[in-house]
Parts: sequence; C-alpha cells; structure tokens
Amino acid sequence: MKGYIHQLESFGCADGPGSRFIIFTAGCHLRCKYCHNPDTWDMMRGKQMETDELLKEALACKSYWGKKGGITVSGGEPLAQIDFLIELFEKAKELGINTCIDTAGEPFTKEGEWFEKFNRLMKVTDILLMDIKHINEEEHIKLTGKSGKNIREMFYYLDEIKKPIWIRHVLVPGITDNEEYLTQTRDFIRTLHNVQRVEILPYHGLAISKYRDLGIPYALEKTESPTAESVARAKEILECDKYDGWRK
Repeated sequence: MKGYIHQLESFGCADGPGSRFIIFTAGCHLRCKYCHNPDTWDMMRGKQMETDELLKEALACKSYWGKKGGITVSGGEPLAQIDFLIELFEKAKELGINTCIDTAGEPFTKEGEWFEKFNRLMKVTDILLMDIKHINEEEHIKLTGKSGKNIREMFYYLDEIKKPIWIRHVLVPGITDNEEYLTQTRDFIRTLHNVQRVEILPYHGLAISKYRDLGIPYALEKTESPTAESVARAKEILECDKYDGWRK
C-alpha cells in the first residue's frame, strides 16, 4: 500500500521516546493559525511511497534508536491515511519496531468502519503524541477551523484503553496563554490516567516564508513569541514537572 508522504527525517529526538525515524505524511483538514507545515495540508502534494520502502529506510537507521527509539509518523495528519498507517505499523511490529503517532486527532470518530480500523491500529501502536489545540470549543474553532469535541472524545477513549500518550500544547500569546484557559486545560489533563508527559511548545513565526511562497495569508504575522516568563508560568499551571516520570 502507498501513502502520501511529505518528507522523512532519519534522526529525531523530540518526537517520541528515544531517537526516532520520522515519517511526515501529507494531508490535514485542520487549518491551525500557527501551523508551521502548511505545505502538508494538501495530500496530493505528497510523494507516494510503499510501506516496505519506508520500513527499509527506517531500518537503515535502527542502530541509532537505542532501547526506546523507533518510528514516529507525524504530519500533516497521519490518521487521515489510516489504512496506510495500519499496514505500516503491522509490518513494523512484526519487525519488533516501536511505533508512535503524532496526531491532532481531527479524524477521530467512534462510529462505523473508521472506529474499527482505529482499534486495529491501536493494537500495533505503542504511544501517541497528542495536541491540545485549545480547551475552549469556540476558541478551538477560531484557531483551527474545526470542532474539538471529537478530539476530546479521542483523549477519553485512549485513556479508557490505557494507551500511553504525551500531550503537547502550543503557547501562543493572546490565544492560548490565558491563565483561565490554561487552568481549564490542566483540569482536563487531570481527568486522564494515561499521560506520560506534558510539554509546552512556545509559538514561533519561522514558517512565515512558507506561507508567502504558497500565497497563503498568515494570520499571526504580527504575533511575537511568548516570553520565558510566560512559558515558565504555563508549565507551572499545566504541572509539566508532574509528568516527567517517563524518563525513569
């Protein structure tokens, strides 16, 4: 089976446990104002690659993985190509490879065939990296163009099946750095029992040139990166230190 691939990264150390081979898929339905990969939105812009071809490239890097490393599929939105992901991960597990999905959860639904496929995928997925775009539904829609209700439902389901997750939250001045929203995000995280790590990702505008090249208006062009103090305060509110036990 072929998937639409944006790019490959042979060595990544911030996208799951250990050192990892990262596959960036093409295609995403969210339009996050701070997205740093707008060139991944259109699936058809990706290069088609076979699962066996990708695994061959990944295994060439296996000596760098150590005990915890493996493959992370990021995006774009990997779950937009769930059939491809199932085949890739089932083959990866046959080879003893640790598997990770970096996802915003937008395609998630507990209905019909898709949910059956998702459960099959979870059987061969070791861990997920999940974004909390915005805890407030109205603000989530303004930030991403889509509802976050099904995404929160995915968080609860992953907790139900005891699937380990890391949570990431992009701190954007004037959008996600509000202490009330951060407190609500913390309270949501406290309801989950499968969280191994919570990270704050400070917003940056390094992707502005990509938007210009693609002819896409960049909504946050005048937004500055958060201060070190605001990042530290967000980490304190979200209790990031509490979830540092994954390293041990």
